[in-house]
Amino acid sequence: MAARSPRLREKAEVLDTAALDRALTRIAHEILERNGGAKDLTFVGLRTRGVTLAQRLAAKIAAIDGASLPVGALDITLYRDDLDSMHGAPVVRATEIPFSIKDKTVVLVDDVLFTGRTIRAALDALIDLGRPKMIQLAILVDRGHRELPIRPDYIGKNLPTSRREAVAVRLTEHDGEDRVVIEEPEEG
Repeated sequence: MAARSPRLREKAEVLDTAALDRALTRIAHEILERNGGAKDLTFVGLRTRGVTLAQRLAAKIAAIDGASLPVGALDITLYRDDLDSMHGAPVVRATEIPFSIKDKTVVLVDDVLFTGRTIRAALDALIDLGRPKMIQLAILVDRGHRELPIRPDYIGKNLPTSRREAVAVRLTEHDGEDRVVIEEPEEG
């Protein structure tokens, strides 16, 4: 019998709606500055919230630079290194990247960076789709505890956490609100 996950309670809000929006605006400006504009940029978000954040970043760049950038969705389920330890069959969702990444700068977007294993899987999946000129990593929250040598290019917020804490990114499109909170297991 599988152990049940502990119930989590909200410990602290670290980004409210306005702060989350400011972080994305700053990242959009940093992407444009580092790349000398939007030429040959594409966005690929990791399912699920990474896709939403990628769409928001592309919209911000369109508002700043006037460039309409393609956004794709990447499912990394079959690239995970813990498939053999998962309980039950993994749920595979579609990868939807209806554009070529060959010779493009791909901005890979996810909500939270923790151990680095999800990003390692995403890099493997992207390379299977083509050979981009460059892959850059944009993360809303970097919480530390890396197990692999993965470092983001763009960070919305560095947030040191303990391993027992969880970071919950809540987005209007999925959760009815925009905010980031730290959660911890309930006592008892």
